[in-house]
Amino acid sequence: MALHSSQVVNIGDLRRLAQRRLPRVVFDYIDGGAEAERTLRGNCSAFDRVTLRPRGAVDVRSVDLRTTVLGQTFELPFLLAPIGSSRMFYPRGEERAAAAAGDAGTGYILSTLSGCRLEDVKAATTHIAWYQVYLVGGRDVAERAIARAQDAGFSALVLTVDTPVSGLRERDVRNGTPALLSGNPVAMMPYIGQLLARPRWLMGFLRDGGLMQFPNVVLPGGRPMQYASVGPALAQSVVTWRDLNWIRRMWPGPIAVKGILTGDDARRAADAGANAVIVSNHGGRQLDGVSASLRALPEVVAATGTRIEVLMDGGIRRGSDIVKAICLGARAVLVGRAYAYGLGAAGKPGVARAIEILRTDLERTLALLGVPGIGALDETLIE
Repeated sequence: MALHSSQVVNIGDLRRLAQRRLPRVVFDYIDGGAEAERTLRGNCSAFDRVTLRPRGAVDVRSVDLRTTVLGQTFELPFLLAPIGSSRMFYPRGEERAAAAAGDAGTGYILSTLSGCRLEDVKAATTHIAWYQVYLVGGRDVAERAIARAQDAGFSALVLTVDTPVSGLRERDVRNGTPALLSGNPVAMMPYIGQLLARPRWLMGFLRDGGLMQFPNVVLPGGRPMQYASVGPALAQSVVTWRDLNWIRRMWPGPIAVKGILTGDDARRAADAGANAVIVSNHGGRQLDGVSASLRALPEVVAATGTRIEVLMDGGIRRGSDIVKAICLGARAVLVGRAYAYGLGAAGKPGVARAIEILRTDLERTLALLGVPGIGALDETLIE
């Protein structure tokens, strides 16, 4: 699919194309949030309440978007966030997204719950990749995956701490996700029409192997975890601060803790040896009614000072959103749905178009602010 700038002007256009290509059950997996989706909406609307204060009469002929996070240099101040099950959106989805990130000189964070082997994903990118850790399957399973990630060349770990159980994602229930994953033909029958209504997607999905397993969660006996087992596995593998201690001992590189919304938890992460925290409410997909990530960001920044780096995700759809987050103290941001819509719409070209939209937005916003680069952003530029 050609994604010319006249056809795809913003991330919302990619969202519409993804909705057109994907079955409802898959699109809503990307698009939906928990319960009444208050936090999902709040993540985006929080940016509307922050206004920019431009500097006039400034000659900004070019802008520098480079930044350094955890000692690693990125051409862009945003990384692609970990999104599980991306292989459902497009064949070999994780590999294609990682390749697009590498082409752009930015980082890709691979979810534990990937449909592609972590070694294949790392080989697909020419730039930096991080590995996101869930403890599904237990400590021994996680240790083996972490060792594989180190051997494959992943340069940082991201430990997600906000999933003691899966949030109630009502769209998934209404779309029959549990039934479709059950393998029971009788239970599946009322929902199969969603898949048949998108024959191109279905053909690609079946050619790519159909319902995926999780090859980075290798259970005792050498079997990869099955898709339907994820919910119960999360509930049996709650992450605690004690886990960060043993992960810190076995992983020699940087560790970022993702899912932080309070200053107290940010301080605990720093005390336990984390190098960074990611202010995140899991894209509004876990506990509904919590603070928007952008609103929680200043408290976390104030609590950590210069001890560790602070990143954030949630609700970013435009380059100006990234600018506002950095002005509020984020070192960089993670984007999730913004690139997932592109992946669902057109695979690697869709992800590349999402990245290009955000890059162009950033360049224009900085020029209009009268700011020469990311490093010059601070709280004086917002109110």
